[in-house]
Amino acid sequence: MMGSTLTRAITALGAILVLVAVNHSIRAKERIISTGEPIYLALAPVDPRSLMQGDYMALRFQLADQLSAEYTANISNLRAPIVLDARQVATLAGQGIPTDLFIRYRLRDGGAWLGTNAYFFEEGAAARFTNARFGEFRLDRDSGEAVLVGLRDAELKAL
Repeated sequence: MMGSTLTRAITALGAILVLVAVNHSIRAKERIISTGEPIYLALAPVDPRSLMQGDYMALRFQLADQLSAEYTANISNLRAPIVLDARQVATLAGQGIPTDLFIRYRLRDGGAWLGTNAYFFEEGAAARFTNARFGEFRLDRDSGEAVLVGLRDAELKAL
C-alpha cells in the first residue's frame, strides 16, 4: 500500500515538473516574440509540400548552410556572429567584422539548425507561400535565441 502511494506521489511530482518546464519554455518563446529584435534570414531552396504531414513548407536557411560549412567544427560555441543590413537581413559576420549580435544554433544531422525546419499553414494555402524568400524571426540579443514568426517575399512583405 505504501509503495503504491509513493509511486503516485513520484508520478504526480514528475508531471508537475514537466508542466513547469513546458510553461517556462512557452513563456520564454513568447517573451522573445514580443520583445525580440526583428531579423530576416534568406531561405535556401525548399520543398513546399508534404502529403504525409499536411500542408507545410520545409525550410532551409542560407545562413545555416554557411554555418554548416564554417562553424560546425567548433562545437564548443554554438553562437555565430551576424550582421544586419539596412533591411534587417542577417548574414554571417566575416572575419574581423566587429559585431555584438549573435544567433544561437544547434547541430542536427551534421548541419546547423536555426530553431525550425518547417512552416505549417492552412490546407490549400500552399500557393500563397511559394514566393517565400525570407524567414521572419525575433532575436533575443542576450541569448541569441531566434523564433520564427512568419515568412516574407523578396521585398520583405508578409505572406
